[in-house]
Amino acid sequence: SALGFLRSRRLQCTAVTRKRWVVLTARVPGTRRSTWTTTASVSHLFGTDVVIVKSGRRICGTGGCLANAPLHQNKSYFEFKIQSSGVWGIGVATQKVNLNQVPLGRDTNSLVLRHDGSVYHNNEEKNRLPANSLPQEGDIVGITYDHVEMNLYLNGKNMHCPASGIRGTVYPVVYVDDSAILDCQFSDFYHTPPQGFEKILFEQQIF
Repeated sequence: SALGFLRSRRLQCTAVTRKRWVVLTARVPGTRRSTWTTTASVSHLFGTDVVIVKSGRRICGTGGCLANAPLHQNKSYFEFKIQSSGVWGIGVATQKVNLNQVPLGRDTNSLVLRHDGSVYHNNEEKNRLPANSLPQEGDIVGITYDHVEMNLYLNGKNMHCPASGIRGTVYPVVYVDDSAILDCQFSDFYHTPPQGFEKILFEQQIF
């Protein structure tokens, strides 16, 4: 299959980018932070594989990816759909995050909801979803971020599970392992964003 071919080539991340779309991408290990690419070599430390399909909207394999647009605006909203269960995490991260080391949330460079309902930053559990509200296959997890707090929504319902602590310019981040498959939704949402929040906007530049 096409997926098997990509995995056999040991690609860390493959993405199809389209102008002014927010899609998943990956930074090449060992390059400067400003260097980005749609393909990356596998890590010599972990041998991980990330495969991005559906025009940069679906992640599978092993490892993490950042979106290609930072959260510059005051109030951002985006969603992830759990297509297949496994080990996964979603949230926000800086460009310094190690995308080959999962789970994320181990250092100051990421703030993520993990598949077990825990929210981690700097290797500390910042919050936890109720035991009866863990995301399952087919569920939609919405995330809001206002540069102070990250909040979580399950199928449109506020989980009242705020978490904070990350600093600097952050991007949406997602990681997968153990057969998990997630779809990202940066527009045309399944659920209406909370009051005052909107899709990620590209920074306008005048040349």
